[in-house]
Amino acid sequence: MEKKLTREEYHRGLIGKVPKKWHIEMLEEFDRDEEQNKDKEPELIHKRMNDINTFQAHENEVYLRGTDEYGKDFQICFDSYNFLEWIDTEKIEYIKQQTIKYIKTK
Repeated sequence: MEKKLTREEYHRGLIGKVPKKWHIEMLEEFDRDEEQNKDKEPELIHKRMNDINTFQAHENEVYLRGTDEYGKDFQICFDSYNFLEWIDTEKIEYIKQQTIKYIKTK
């Protein structure tokens, strides 16, 4: 997941890499973007785990690791209790039914 830079981090990243005039213009643009986006809802992150290759349960966490839609390593961590609450027998049965329906159409 890409971390959003603070203004200070952005400023430090520009030092010595661009001419001072550009540096000032880029900081002004950064400030305008921040102002425009301050009231917007955060964008929903949508990732696809294409290949689950590792599962781990440790203490109160469940990990699934695999590759994303671009072939890059990707890991997701769940709270174990919450995971078990959501993935109950009824939901697993529903997932199986939907998967069977999908396979029959192929």
